[in-house]
Amino acid sequence: MTGELMKSYYPRIEILDEEYEIPQLGRKRRISVLLPHDYYQTDKKYPVLYLHDGQNLFDEYAPYGNWGVDKTLDMMASRGLGDVIIVAIDHGGTLRIQEYLPYSTPRYTDAEGHLYLKFMLDDLKPMIDNRYRVLRDRCSTGIGGSSLGGLISLYAGFKYPEIFGNMMIFSPSLWISEEIYEMAKDFKPAGPTNIYLYAGGMESANHYGQVLRLENILQEKRKFDDFDIIFSHNPTGQHKEIHWGEQFPLALKWLYYNKY
Repeated sequence: MTGELMKSYYPRIEILDEEYEIPQLGRKRRISVLLPHDYYQTDKKYPVLYLHDGQNLFDEYAPYGNWGVDKTLDMMASRGLGDVIIVAIDHGGTLRIQEYLPYSTPRYTDAEGHLYLKFMLDDLKPMIDNRYRVLRDRCSTGIGGSSLGGLISLYAGFKYPEIFGNMMIFSPSLWISEEIYEMAKDFKPAGPTNIYLYAGGMESANHYGQVLRLENILQEKRKFDDFDIIFSHNPTGQHKEIHWGEQFPLALKWLYYNKY
């Protein structure tokens, strides 16, 4: 077997801290960083993607399965598509819903999404920018997640367009509130902005229609020359990690490679 065939492209996974302090919430959380396999052999700078629900991205023993992000990055890097840094933020377990909620609702009154994002922007992102060789401009900075993680990512992208130029939105929990649709209508890009939106056809009775409604609103933003959106739909897709994992390489390639 040749050396080339034996070469590993598996990402370097660094755990910043098993109990990284989140002062805005008074809690601690594991933060993981997936670096290109040859990160320490180069002096290149890389785009970065922040993903929520870190436990479900590559943990082999995740209770609901995982996206297989590590294996996907390995495969993509072997094809010359490995130049991206992933920052994985674990969710808060029983506090996950309130941490990812952007606003209070009659059903959920303890929304902490604004505090969670304040942590990301005031503490985590500056630390990542200083510790790793990342491209700091908005065109190279993305945010993404699934379900409630998709909802808080949408909110972040709409509220902070000067920070996030790329959004990876899988099966967002749009049922939470009408406010997210209003934010979508009012959204104005602060520069080149790309949104990869996905919905499965077998997630719930109303889910696909809700995502399609959002997609129709966002399609109107094409009047801006620097805005682009793609809507991916799997008719048999369920609200599960396995289906979001299947979308991940498609979304990563479209957001970070087709645009450059």
